[in-house]
Amino acid sequence: MSATSMRTQQCGDLRPEHAGQTVTLCGWVATRREHGEHLAFIDVRDHTGVTQCVVDNSVDVRPEFVVRVTGVVTPRPAENVNSKLPTGAVEVQQCRVEVLNTAEPPPFPISERADHVAETTRLQYRYLDIRRERMQRNLRVRAACNAAIRQAMDAQGFVEVETPMLVPSTPEGAREFIVPSRQQQGSFYALPQSPQLFKQLLMVAGIDRYYQMARCLRDEDLRADRQYEFIQLDAEMSFVNQTDVHQAIGAAVMAAARAAGHEPSEIVTLTWHEAMNRFGVDKPDLRFGMELVELTDAFAATEFKAFAGAASIKGINVPGRAEEFGRNKLDGLTDKAKQMGAKGLVWLKATADGFESPVVKFLSESEQGEIRSRLGVVPGDLVLVVADQWSTTCEVLGTLRNDLGRPPVHEGPYRYLWVVDFPLFVGVDEATGRPKPGHHPFTQPHPDDVHLLETEPLAVRSQAYDLVLNGWELGSGSIRIHQPELQGRIFRLLGISDEEANRKFGFFLNPFRYGAPPHGGFAFGVDRLVAILAGEENIREVIAFPKTQSGSDPMTNAPTPVAPKQLDELGIRTLPPKA
Repeated sequence: MSATSMRTQQCGDLRPEHAGQTVTLCGWVATRREHGEHLAFIDVRDHTGVTQCVVDNSVDVRPEFVVRVTGVVTPRPAENVNSKLPTGAVEVQQCRVEVLNTAEPPPFPISERADHVAETTRLQYRYLDIRRERMQRNLRVRAACNAAIRQAMDAQGFVEVETPMLVPSTPEGAREFIVPSRQQQGSFYALPQSPQLFKQLLMVAGIDRYYQMARCLRDEDLRADRQYEFIQLDAEMSFVNQTDVHQAIGAAVMAAARAAGHEPSEIVTLTWHEAMNRFGVDKPDLRFGMELVELTDAFAATEFKAFAGAASIKGINVPGRAEEFGRNKLDGLTDKAKQMGAKGLVWLKATADGFESPVVKFLSESEQGEIRSRLGVVPGDLVLVVADQWSTTCEVLGTLRNDLGRPPVHEGPYRYLWVVDFPLFVGVDEATGRPKPGHHPFTQPHPDDVHLLETEPLAVRSQAYDLVLNGWELGSGSIRIHQPELQGRIFRLLGISDEEANRKFGFFLNPFRYGAPPHGGFAFGVDRLVAILAGEENIREVIAFPKTQSGSDPMTNAPTPVAPKQLDELGIRTLPPKA
């Protein structure tokens, strides 16, 4: 597959078995080195690797010149073999060099040294950055993962269907990108945050199993795992329960992992409540310990005022790091706990003689013994305890656990996790007194909790689920409401009248009057998955042309102003810049 009309092999293909063959290589000059008075070495590079070519010293080529080299493959003398290169046992001699194009000196080295160049510079010259081995590898890992995902979905009987890019606005979700209509001035399309509504309509349409590698857009603040534009595997299935969805999506994720060169472990399952109780977050990282340990009952009769009567008391053990944390660092942890809503943070350093802490004098020997035994404390450990409401205790300790113990996301082992049974509602809106949905309003309640909808809505679990890898949420999904009566109950709980529901969601709800099957689905971020599998902390490293964290593109200078004529055609006036 490497041979073309211009080359016989690629630059990383040559091995000792090619000795004596006349070959033609095409690529970029990586380096040029003088070798005596009459000869020079040039390393010719393409995406497969580098080959050393011996040329006449009169050949005038410089780094990044595009060349075509024809010569004879020759074994290197034993003392000159480069074991660091797959092609290091051979070189090409008797070379004839054709310069296909010259090049200006690049703004940064086309090598691993560019990893230390400012990101804005790398993105400004992204076409040069992509020439580097790291970026070539990342984009090819991504391509392999995409192909594996598609093959896995095809093998399970899913049908790939494209959905529209110009859709109605649904402002209840994340902030949208809106597109003005020239023909209907004053009206707007939105770019899709996800194909959510359309994929459910495809189930009504009898497609049964749908998927696509969907491009989605959200106008959210950017960070290491977020871009305005992202690709997700979007899927929906009819006549299924959660287990069916998990199995289908799990097969695609496992296929992608294998395509990236990893042998994945099984995907375990935790309920949302168990994840919060043990790890303090709803996307726990299972690669390290430091689990939250229940201490509430151990302090049921305590005389320590900070713990007395607390609804929830939990602790974590930071093993072997007591000496690392002086008073300034411990005060910093306490301040962070308070910023998150906790009343405070108790710390105890374990020594051979017991605990060292300002509060140890308020704790009985029995209470100290419970801390030691339950948290498995040995001398040198640091114990952190929070006493507060259950949610605050969990969230504060979960954050500290991640801050103090979590390794980089791409470091193995890769631990996959389904988190299930999320709350259907997440608190009460202070302005309206109505429950706030934890997901979109089409999420099916847990069948065992439907009778609590009107009486105890905050106790109702949902049939929603997340897929987590090493503490990164890859994606989420749910079993959907397909019964009009149940959908009406949810809308009424949220304060959405029939008229408002019809106005906002009529095009989506009306088809459900014609026989909607039970269905559920899922979507996961391909960018996030590939970044982890490629060993990257930032999804920008696995996207060919990403935006910076400020949302700009240094290469194209987007976003840019548009001509007044274009705005006139759309009936748009822009406000003057803020003073």
